[in-house]
Amino acid sequence: MKAAQIMSFGTPDVLRVTETETPAPGAGEVLVAVEASSVNGHDTMVRAGGFKLVLGRKVPIGTGLDFAGVVVGIGTGVAGFRAGDRVWGMVHPRRRHTTAAAAEYVVVAADRIGLAPAGVSAIEAASLVVAGSTALIALRESVGLAGGERVLVRGAAGGVGTAAVQLAHAMGGHVTALARGRHAAALRDLGADEVVDYGTTTAEEIGPFDVILDTVGSELNCYRSRLAKGGRMVTVGLSAPALAAIAASAIHGSRRIRTFSANPGSAVLGDTAGHVTSGALRPVVHSVYPLTDIAAAHQAFEHGGVLGKHVLAVSS
Repeated sequence: MKAAQIMSFGTPDVLRVTETETPAPGAGEVLVAVEASSVNGHDTMVRAGGFKLVLGRKVPIGTGLDFAGVVVGIGTGVAGFRAGDRVWGMVHPRRRHTTAAAAEYVVVAADRIGLAPAGVSAIEAASLVVAGSTALIALRESVGLAGGERVLVRGAAGGVGTAAVQLAHAMGGHVTALARGRHAAALRDLGADEVVDYGTTTAEEIGPFDVILDTVGSELNCYRSRLAKGGRMVTVGLSAPALAAIAASAIHGSRRIRTFSANPGSAVLGDTAGHVTSGALRPVVHSVYPLTDIAAAHQAFEHGGVLGKHVLAVSS
């Protein structure tokens, strides 16, 4: 099979699509023929060498977290899925993979997939696996968003950001989207009540907010200061400065900065699919690259400034 692999740690040009052996599912696993995968921050950080201590220094290593495709093989002890099922899911972010989601086939634990939502293509589904489930966990579980609360989504034009705007709106929040001004109309269409251009507005000029969902990972203390009494903040944009800010904020009780590892299982994927089916969560795809152009997709992701997700078309 064809699979994208990181041949050494560094810039996007270290990525190659090579021929590797098609994996076989073991006990509790399924084999999925991948139709689409997306590019996420975790992928680019692994490629750059940011997780060597967790994943090891040995290369080549596969790349790609999320996928949409079709079940083609089932290991022993798997219930609830059968060959031909259209599914979406995510490989475990902290396990080293010879092959991963950016490949023609991927083996994954059955409890890390769910039936893909009806009415969307594989490309659209792949754009929402990490983005949609991360936004859902952040808003529902990390900060417990309630109807009528004032919500700031920072980095609102990105994959998690566009999903968070929609889900916060569906949950009854009053949503302020912080993004580039040129994305204002699109973000309002997704459910933002207000759009603030971060290029012309400082943190001190906005708020207060009951909930802040940050996807950027910088200036966290500046934005935490915009929380109302009893406000909650969660970040999914982890970096060294972000980790320091998270640790320092622990003394602030409910106003501390929370974080989590987006690691959705079948239940969260099912809930996310429900939001897609109901129309509360729509895919936002900026561009589609063939698997062979994965280096260009990584480069575009790191350049930033777009609305929505970069998706890899693996097979049709």
